[in-house]
Amino acid sequence: MGMRKRKKEGGPMPAASAGLLRFFEEETEGIKIRPELLVALAISLIVVSVLAKIFF
Repeated sequence: MGMRKRKKEGGPMPAASAGLLRFFEEETEGIKIRPELLVALAISLIVVSVLAKIFF
């Protein structure tokens, strides 16, 4: 069995669009919401708005 190479922690960034595109591995602080929940909330807000316009 051969030894596996460990992935470098601080490797070079990918060169895309002359260095304008960067990938960050760090998590930023803030509210974390699943995309499905966000879409469901947006759709429910639209439905409530339409129903409020119809009935009020």
